[in-house]
Amino acid sequence: MLKQGLFQKLQQKLSPQQIQLMKMLQLPTVEMEERIRQELEENPALENGEDEHEEEQPTEEQAIAESSELDSDAHEENERDDFDLSEYFPDDDTPDYKLSVKNTGPDEEDREIPLAGGTTFQDALLAQLSLRDCDERTELLAEHLIGNLDEDGYLRRELDAIVNDLAFTQNVMATQEELEKALKEVQELDPAGTGARDLRECLLLQVRRMPHSLDQRVAEEILANHFEAFSKKHYEKIIERLEIEEDALKGAIELITRLNPKPGNTMRDSGGPGQEIVPDFTVMAIDGNLELSLNGRNAPELRVSRAYREMMQEYARNKKDKAAKDALVFIKQKLDSAKWFIDAIKQRQHTLLVTMEAIMEHQRDFFLTGDETKLKPMILKDIAEKVGLDISTISRVANSKYVQTNYGTILLKFFFSESLTNEAGEEVSTREVKKILKDAIEAEDKRKPLTDDELTALLKGKGYNIARRTVAKYREQLNLPVARLRKQL
Repeated sequence: MLKQGLFQKLQQKLSPQQIQLMKMLQLPTVEMEERIRQELEENPALENGEDEHEEEQPTEEQAIAESSELDSDAHEENERDDFDLSEYFPDDDTPDYKLSVKNTGPDEEDREIPLAGGTTFQDALLAQLSLRDCDERTELLAEHLIGNLDEDGYLRRELDAIVNDLAFTQNVMATQEELEKALKEVQELDPAGTGARDLRECLLLQVRRMPHSLDQRVAEEILANHFEAFSKKHYEKIIERLEIEEDALKGAIELITRLNPKPGNTMRDSGGPGQEIVPDFTVMAIDGNLELSLNGRNAPELRVSRAYREMMQEYARNKKDKAAKDALVFIKQKLDSAKWFIDAIKQRQHTLLVTMEAIMEHQRDFFLTGDETKLKPMILKDIAEKVGLDISTISRVANSKYVQTNYGTILLKFFFSESLTNEAGEEVSTREVKKILKDAIEAEDKRKPLTDDELTALLKGKGYNIARRTVAKYREQLNLPVARLRKQL
């Protein structure tokens, strides 16, 4: 049964402008620059540069008078043409240049990052292969093997599977012995270690190309026959089995650790563009005081086009013309979009500054000294309560942003950490515990590394009552291996 009724309902919805502002908040400086450049290209009513303030600006009385005249004609035709032109003109005689945003220096260059190009890893191998003295069939099979190498330079697929691939996809009948012969040709190419089927073979290929010496011979023997004991750092067993001195083993280990476990990365890393880290904030400690500044590239000098404002006036005088009315609607949309974008830039800049200022004050001791043990526990909620913003807004501000300090450029998320309580009942940051843990491992006797139980006892001796599993978790977060794998001679 259908029933008609009248109801009141209260809803909260985000406008498209609010959604766009939230997206802009989480953009770092480099991406924000690109967003501004894109808006300048898409909206002709938005301009970048100094305003031509020499020309006289229309006053509020002039704008209101003309708006009243235009509105009287508009009501007779259509409500959509009822524009208040006073919104698009200054409300006083203040020149536009005094109201514009200018955070960039006159000598700042707008540099674009060129696209990377060059020879790929496979191309370089094929070029070397063409210069080798091998028969046509072996070269054909070697080319197919090169195409099967992964990005690290390894041949991960079994040779019998590649035999089937050649038969079904290229109608080439080959034996596993022929592929072995072709693989040896690939393994002779540079960089050394290319075409290996596992880490052991990769390191062994590199060692065999080295000049003969005691270290080279011991390293080859270790990799060929005692790789499992070496990977588990059972050095006593290796010394006993090879009947060598500890110094000989130490020299062989140093030689092995200098080898490249991923030969395919050699060319890829050198040919790829490096990622530039642009700090979004700068916090400098000067004579015991902290100075905060926002990277000027976040907010270049933007203004609403004077030409578009004048064009709107011109079209508004001929509103009875349908083409003029359509042009007026288009111009109004562009001017509204330009004004909103400039306001959004200013609001983003203000939000970034107040959030960073709250973080700076909360972690003041760290910014003054650079000592990680001075970091205080801090979560998103702490900063949100200080600045009166939502936690999600603080999260967007902290996302992918960097701050330049006297002690280096630091990711903003570094300053956020949970807390734990020491024996004195004080709340300390987990960063402080991790720093003590890292320092203890760096200072340990590498012949007898500290186990997790010993590290737990060490921390408890310093007043941090935490469980062994928590110590293991912190150690893993610091990318530090277990004691057995940290052992050195």
